[in-house]
Amino acid sequence: MNRLLQYRTARRWIAVTSMALAGMVAASIGGPAMAQPAVLGQIGPFSGLPVPDAIEVNQGITAYVAQANAAGGVRGQKIDFFQADDRYTPEGFREQFERARQRQPIALLSPIGSATLTAMLRDKLLDDGDTLIMNAIPGAESLRNPGHPRLFHIRAGDRQQIEKIVSHARTLGMTRLAVLHQEIPIGTSGLAMARAEAERVKGLELTAVQSTNDPAALAAASTDIAKANPQGVLVLGAPPFMAGGVAALRKAGVSQWIFVLSYVPAQLIVKLAGPQGARGVGIAQTYPNPNGKSLPMMREFQAAMKAAHPTLTEYTPFQLEGYMSARIVTDAMRRARDRTPEAVIAALRGMGEIDLGGFRVNFSRGNVGSSFVDIGVIAVDGKLRY
Repeated sequence: MNRLLQYRTARRWIAVTSMALAGMVAASIGGPAMAQPAVLGQIGPFSGLPVPDAIEVNQGITAYVAQANAAGGVRGQKIDFFQADDRYTPEGFREQFERARQRQPIALLSPIGSATLTAMLRDKLLDDGDTLIMNAIPGAESLRNPGHPRLFHIRAGDRQQIEKIVSHARTLGMTRLAVLHQEIPIGTSGLAMARAEAERVKGLELTAVQSTNDPAALAAASTDIAKANPQGVLVLGAPPFMAGGVAALRKAGVSQWIFVLSYVPAQLIVKLAGPQGARGVGIAQTYPNPNGKSLPMMREFQAAMKAAHPTLTEYTPFQLEGYMSARIVTDAMRRARDRTPEAVIAALRGMGEIDLGGFRVNFSRGNVGSSFVDIGVIAVDGKLRY
């Protein structure tokens, strides 16, 4: 009898232990769904766009992926990352999006282009399937309201950037601000936002001049602004328009403050306006200084960049943006119940406010994670100072 009791007790112990071990193994790899690869992708304008935005975003993404994989990936499984060129066209994005879906990515990171993203939403590419997109560039309001449940944004949007610049101009004591805007949605909608903020802060008169990207039109518009003699100028449009607008304004004799949105690299302004013309131009920034030393996040970012891209010595906001896009999705994958886009979305919403080492994001209240906006100024050496 004692031997039978011992036998039954041993059987129960083996069964309980086996169940516990199975649970531990499932937890360590995230269950059956976690056996799927942790796939991330980037579809972007690696050609067609005359500025290196997609390339720099890619450098940041690959730096983080290498850093994460060196630390064990996602619950012991490496991250598989791919990239594809959409040639800066909606048609090219659609073509690459269909190909990308065959690889079953958890997320696509930081696609670029207002026309491309508008077409993506209009054509309902995110409705068929479950791929999520983390961090779209630019931050146009039309891409956020109403947006899409699977389209997430890390960076502060155009509205927040414009409001920051206009209120900053008033803080500097300006009473007359001109807006040079391109004849496209980012320019016309941006002007409406600037007017609304000027009305809110009181005491700031706004003058608007519209132009195309044609050099002769820009020159004429800049001459009109110079005659109006404002205390500052806000330039709104696509990156080439904003950079070209700065150059045209300086050539027209505008020596006052000039502000642009975050999409313009300082190097492009220096290239078109020259070091002297670029000096003092304020650029809205939606992330902290990528070359700063005080924040833990920057030290981690710079270590990853140094390891992955050792020839680079100065880092750009777009590189940091790519790094953060990959990092936030990967953090959500680690917290998700399984490795599906829907589970990762649920994890993003359930994380609440998270501090990534000096930069906070929160997707619990909506699909826009950050409202951070700073203004960097191009110094005499052509570098951006915060």
